Amino acid sequence: MANDGGAAARPVVSLRSASLSFGRRTLWHDLDLDIRPGEFLAVLGPNGSGKTSLLRVLLGLQELDSGRATVNGHALHRGSRAFGYIPQQKSFAAETPLRARDLVGLGVDGHRWGFRGGGATYRRTVDALLEKVGASSYADAPVGRLSGGEQQRLRAAQALATDPQVLLCDEPLLSLDLHHQQAVSRLINDQCRDHNTAVVFVTHEINPIIDYVDRVLYLAGGQFRVGRPQDVMTSDVLSELYNSRVDVIHNNGRIVVVGLPDATTHHHHAEAAQP
Repeated sequence: MANDGGAAARPVVSLRSASLSFGRRTLWHDLDLDIRPGEFLAVLGPNGSGKTSLLRVLLGLQELDSGRATVNGHALHRGSRAFGYIPQQKSFAAETPLRARDLVGLGVDGHRWGFRGGGATYRRTVDALLEKVGASSYADAPVGRLSGGEQQRLRAAQALATDPQVLLCDEPLLSLDLHHQQAVSRLINDQCRDHNTAVVFVTHEINPIIDYVDRVLYLAGGQFRVGRPQDVMTSDVLSELYNSRVDVIHNNGRIVVVGLPDATTHHHHAEAAQP
């Protein structure tokens, strides 16, 4: 849960009357949202609901149709060092000519166009990041020969290279086995708690991170709900969002959602999660 001072802290990210559409379809509109330091926000919803588009807005890659989005009170812009970004897990080709430490190093000096560092400070920084995510043992291995979970640890290290104020995660657990889901989730939560980093975690499946989540932003059918997991993940709220009967069962700290419309492709029961 959020650090003790989180509720009173100034928001690091704010959206006001934010609206976004895709073609003629409204993804979400009139979204007011404050994300505070040390807060772990899960973004849920079916495919096409605008989850990844929200991350693109925060990264400065996509403009809102209306409204305003700010970081530390200033307008968003592409390349802001306030943000770290962990993308969906996609495997590298086996022949990729890049070592694990080289991938992490791109997070350290990749913003310097045409220049790569190689001094002692650079090496110490990369080694510390590798150690932080538990990747020191394969630091010099070709990335294409690593497992999906190992590669995702490296992406996490790369995203943390600037000690970001906000860590954006686009379904970082996708296609990972349970062991690696747990490991990557803990890494992200540790950054949130130990460094007071705000986390925006897009996912189809809340159960692997349910113990870490402070609030949920649920997007569906052009609408949204924001609140604590126990307040948003209910039969009444999801039924209203989907305009169809949805049953939510809370069982031993885990959430099972039954009756989602066929048009949706996400699940909240861990055993039902789809790649």
